[in-house]
Amino acid sequence: MTDPDSPFAAPFDLTRLSGIMAEVNEKSRKLVEKFVEKKNRYKEIDRTEAQVVGKSFQELTTKLMSNPAQLFNSQMNYWQEYWGLIQKSASQLLGQPAQTETTDSKPDKRFRDEAWDSNPMFSFIKQSYLLTARSIRNTIQNIHDLDDKTRQRVEFYTNQYLDAISPSNFLMTNPELLKLTVESRGENLLKGLNNLLDDLDRGPCQLQIKMTDLDAFEVGKNLALTPGKILFQNDLMQLIQYAPTTETVYKNPVMIIPPWINKYYILDLTEKNSMVKYMVDQGYTVFMISWANPDETLLKKDFQDYMLEGPIAALDAIERVTRQKKVNVIGYCMGGTLLACTAAYLHAKGEGDRIASNTYMASLLDFSNPGDMGVFIDEEQIQALEKQMVEHGYLDGCAMSNSFNMLRANDLVWSYVVNNYLKGTSPVPFDVLFWNSDSTNLPARMHSFYLRNMYLHNRLREPSGISLNKVPIDLSRITNPVYFISTREDHIAIWQSTYKGIRLHSGPVRFVLGASGHVAGIVNPPFKIKYGHWTNEDLPESAEEWLNHAEFHETSWWLDWIRWNKAYAGKKVAARKLTGKKFKKLEDAPGCYVTKRLDRPESGVCYLPNALM
Repeated sequence: MTDPDSPFAAPFDLTRLSGIMAEVNEKSRKLVEKFVEKKNRYKEIDRTEAQVVGKSFQELTTKLMSNPAQLFNSQMNYWQEYWGLIQKSASQLLGQPAQTETTDSKPDKRFRDEAWDSNPMFSFIKQSYLLTARSIRNTIQNIHDLDDKTRQRVEFYTNQYLDAISPSNFLMTNPELLKLTVESRGENLLKGLNNLLDDLDRGPCQLQIKMTDLDAFEVGKNLALTPGKILFQNDLMQLIQYAPTTETVYKNPVMIIPPWINKYYILDLTEKNSMVKYMVDQGYTVFMISWANPDETLLKKDFQDYMLEGPIAALDAIERVTRQKKVNVIGYCMGGTLLACTAAYLHAKGEGDRIASNTYMASLLDFSNPGDMGVFIDEEQIQALEKQMVEHGYLDGCAMSNSFNMLRANDLVWSYVVNNYLKGTSPVPFDVLFWNSDSTNLPARMHSFYLRNMYLHNRLREPSGISLNKVPIDLSRITNPVYFISTREDHIAIWQSTYKGIRLHSGPVRFVLGASGHVAGIVNPPFKIKYGHWTNEDLPESAEEWLNHAEFHETSWWLDWIRWNKAYAGKKVAARKLTGKKFKKLEDAPGCYVTKRLDRPESGVCYLPNALM
């Protein structure tokens, strides 16, 4: 007798099933065609990456074979543990309680479903995978004579492989997916194919996984809402001045240089988590650079253009508007690298006093250890990237975005593969993930200079290692006060590397370490205590030694920065209001540059209104 609660208790609809299968077949055909079409666009990069990975694992194999005793011991340990797992699984089949193996202090979100532990078969699958993955990682870590670059590549791509083959990522080995498929009679898979086809249609990349509801947000409507005006613009940027909310403001304004690989509004998402609004409310006159989203018209722009037409042009505009020469400048990620270049450039020209203080938010100045990003950086891969960029004169923004997502593949790739394509669900609205998906293009000449001179050759830390606008850049000439804020779980600018930047300046330096990662640790408003920070007045040579003697504070680092910057903010003056006839003609913030989206070519149409300058 059929269980009335069974998903098969309902009448079997052969017509509906046939229709589903026909639609699956049609969509699958289109999906393959689109994937092959887009894959050809990146074949040079894919081929080079495969060669680099192949060489690294060939070297790994050579090292393994050169020490057979170590390899034998690793295999023996693995099979001993595996035999123990078989015994535990057999006991569970006989009715004994499941013995869950703890492999990490944090629970593994991939195996949250109860059946992973309660069902003997799925418990064995899960534990077998975790045991095998741990054994492979331990074997690689125990090889001591691999060079650092090869080890980094092998460990990174091994982790990518192990993450990809997790049983949670496959229908037949995931109990939650099996149950859902039976209950929905396979409709979840059809919806998943629809989602996959939509993602293949969207954007220029092979596959750009949707992480949030892209229709739930619109810049200027429910994001980037702090009132302001576009005071100045050129080919590369618009300069926003935000309206004051206090009667008086500090004399020295604040200018923020965001990374050009993402859009500035991560610092002005919503009222509750906007760093811009918080600074305005603290009595600062805040200016923001909003970078253009480059197309083929900007293909000749290089790194020095980003400096001259970015912060240098912005400082000139700010001085004309406020009649104030000194500005506190904040650079975020790549924007911080550009800030360091700008400050050194101004000092070399005898104009170093134009910057009252430097603040580096999660910014690398010494690239000797760029973390997992270094996996993608070598001569072969840069040459392949340059060949690909020649076609359009720029790098598609989603290509770099996908590389960043690989640094946290389980959270930013595979969880969405399971939810979107196997469960057939649609992602929920999330402002940070909308911003993360709203990527920008990168001009070829600029990006090539940045990769070669910063990541590949690490020339920025060398006195006169690079020159911009025929001026040698020497960070040791920077004498103005400097504030570093890095984050402990950052996968993009690892804090031990950003800490090395403190040795490159000649002025007073303060280093602060925030909790969490590259975004959440920076965008950390003090209104709710979520992520704290560490401080240490001493600056020892070792980053680990600094942390060992640091004091933890439960509050946001924003409060520490406000206290520190008061010494460089100047006296209070009347607020600089954005009113009057000349301001009425100006475009309101956030401006048209920031609204251009790669997945919607019709967005961000700029009519370039007259700016105040």
